[in-house]
Amino acid sequence: MTDPTDIPGFVVTGVSGRMGQMLVRLIAASDRARLVGAVERTGHDWIGRDLGVAMGGAANGITVTDDPLEAFAKAQAVIDFTTPAATVEFAALAAQARAVHVIGTTGLEADHLAKIRAAARHAVIIRAGNMSLGVNLLTQLTRKVAAALDADWDIEIVEAHHRMKVDAPSGTALMLGEAAAQGRGVNLPDFRDRAREGITGARETGHIGFAAIRGGDVVGEHDVIFAADGERIVLRHIATDRAIFARGALRAALWGQDRKPGEYDMLDVLGL
Repeated sequence: MTDPTDIPGFVVTGVSGRMGQMLVRLIAASDRARLVGAVERTGHDWIGRDLGVAMGGAANGITVTDDPLEAFAKAQAVIDFTTPAATVEFAALAAQARAVHVIGTTGLEADHLAKIRAAARHAVIIRAGNMSLGVNLLTQLTRKVAAALDADWDIEIVEAHHRMKVDAPSGTALMLGEAAAQGRGVNLPDFRDRAREGITGARETGHIGFAAIRGGDVVGEHDVIFAADGERIVLRHIATDRAIFARGALRAALWGQDRKPGEYDMLDVLGL
């Protein structure tokens, strides 16, 4: 029989959220990982409660805490789908604990990424705008198609998500935009067209456009459109179950064990 202490211990941050609760259930059902901590923001009404009870089930012996350092100290991995400010804090603390930090947080800006990159000098960080296999394959395809077509092909990225999503465009859309820009050999910030409104003038050749749709309970839909005179190519991914992201995050946390410190992404995890 496997000694439970030989199984890596994971902490889930933002544990009361939809993704947090899904990760808790996934880890509980896994024979390759065990839950050793649950973190929520200070003032949340789950703080100090048994996690299983807070989730509406049986007690599981994990007390929800707002002290991430204490939780991370006994963990081999931290899985984090929270907010940019929280993720930056968690990156530094996970690095202190030498725990693998899996980041699914979106909306990260340049200053956040710089601090995460600094933390990756001391620990493994796996960051991706999307944790699913399908989206990461789509990213590869986008890069290849963009490299094969010239600037006469306009590139537009259209994404749709549920009404509660707070950032736009989505992290996945930006990841796809980066892939398109890399395929063309340009920097995305220099060629990015944000959402359009009013009299915008004609579209600039070579730019990469973004559009965001919010409504209902849409899990996630992403189209990469390559449009030229007389023809279009559309690459599409549709997510119907958030479990694909949780499974990808768990896979990443397991993959990161015993890796050298550094910043990785899901292409590394999936061997793509």
